[in-house]
Amino acid sequence: MSILDLFSKRQKSLRGEMPDVYVYDKIPQPLRVQIIHIWRDTLGNEEQYVDSYVSTYKSYKYIVERLCREYGVFFLTDTGYGDRHYLQELANFLLREQDPEKVLDAVEFSFGVIDTFTRELDYLKRHDASERADNAIEELNARFREHGIGYQYIRTKIIRVDSEFIHAEAVKPALGLLRAPEYAGAQAEFLSAHEHYRNGRSKEALTDCLKSLESVMKTVCAKRAWKHAPNATSNALIQVLFDNDLIPSFWNAHFSALRSILETGVPTARNKLGGHGQGTEVVEVPQHIVAYVLHQTASAIVFLAEAEKAL
Repeated sequence: MSILDLFSKRQKSLRGEMPDVYVYDKIPQPLRVQIIHIWRDTLGNEEQYVDSYVSTYKSYKYIVERLCREYGVFFLTDTGYGDRHYLQELANFLLREQDPEKVLDAVEFSFGVIDTFTRELDYLKRHDASERADNAIEELNARFREHGIGYQYIRTKIIRVDSEFIHAEAVKPALGLLRAPEYAGAQAEFLSAHEHYRNGRSKEALTDCLKSLESVMKTVCAKRAWKHAPNATSNALIQVLFDNDLIPSFWNAHFSALRSILETGVPTARNKLGGHGQGTEVVEVPQHIVAYVLHQTASAIVFLAEAEKAL
């Protein structure tokens, strides 16, 4: 469903009241209500779809029961007692939960169901099931932006967004390229890095950034039959790529800065801050450094994958 450009929104924008800095620790109530509207439009409304009640009921039941199991509880809210209505229970949980990370748990998992189950042609007997799923995800991400919430749903995961420009120009293209089957390992590692970052696990995020970048380089080498040691480090892999003219020789001077970033950017950040024992002092990795490394990784992935395709 399209988002209306309401008069009140335009006035807030003119007065400079629209959020221009992303928020990560608060999920506003209007956004929670809008998410429930998306659920009802896409997963279905238990009262509305009488003929397709089974599909709708099973979807909400699956979401609620999986969340309950993970949280170690029997009910998400006290509305679970008596005659159990899973949509009501899930909605009440979303509206009442004070922990923003648990709210995002429910959003991520429910939209994962939308992204998979509702695409089936027999879901609520809809001929446009896949299109509805796409529209639901698009609206969710638009609502996040509208409320200044620094998250986006991409391929079953909610990832943190620090800069809309960098997200559009680097992160999304990187994830798009990593959809190719040969990059499956790199994609899992890159998404894992974002998941660690969203949950404040900075060192783990840095480690998975390096893993993802190394996986991309190994995949490029495998596709081109370029030999390297099985346990080759990032520096050795980068050398293989340059030795095999992944970048045309007459551009080498122009890409000296890129080589420096690839060699000393992501690997060094990981080695110094996340990859080794920290001794007697706990090493804290600032979030802005992790964000920078994530964006470096995304840009490097896009460059390497596109360069390989252009050969």
